[in-house]
Amino acid sequence: MADKVKDEAPEVVATEAAEAPATPADEGATIGDLADLGDAMSSAPGADTVDVAAAPIEPEIDAQGRAYATGKRKNAVARVWIKPGSGKLMVNGRELERYFARPVLRMVIQQPFQAVARDQQYDVFCNVKGGGLSGQAGAVRHGISKALVSFEPALRPTLKKGGFLTRDSRVVERKKYGKAKARRSFQFSKR
Repeated sequence: MADKVKDEAPEVVATEAAEAPATPADEGATIGDLADLGDAMSSAPGADTVDVAAAPIEPEIDAQGRAYATGKRKNAVARVWIKPGSGKLMVNGRELERYFARPVLRMVIQQPFQAVARDQQYDVFCNVKGGGLSGQAGAVRHGISKALVSFEPALRPTLKKGGFLTRDSRVVERKKYGKAKARRSFQFSKR
């Protein structure tokens, strides 16, 4: 007898669900298929306001016509200002070729401009502190990329795809006690 009750109970639930179709407006109702989902979304309050287009992003330019951004890499921090000009780059009051003597570092700094085809169109003024020359070049590149987005928001997808807007979070690992460096052990001596 108990077996018959167990077998009949699921059939009763199934027939009740088939007789009364789920209405999305009911509180706590389950949505069975995509049509019910569409009905539920159209009857939801505030459904008409979803179609409103987002306002275009405005450039962030100061009174002198410059865009500002901060770039970081390793322990270096770069404060970068860009404005339309002839392509002059000044780093800590010196020209780019004098501050970053290695061609690889100058190439790293020029990458954002080349990615968006804006070579020789902006003057760059930046102050860099901390880290070594490689970290400082990466910080300037990051700052230039962010400043370009502030000046021309339409460039964001191109710079984001190239990875110029992502802060490289790799930093030097700290030294641990009982170790020669972060992970290197002292030389093993059997005796």
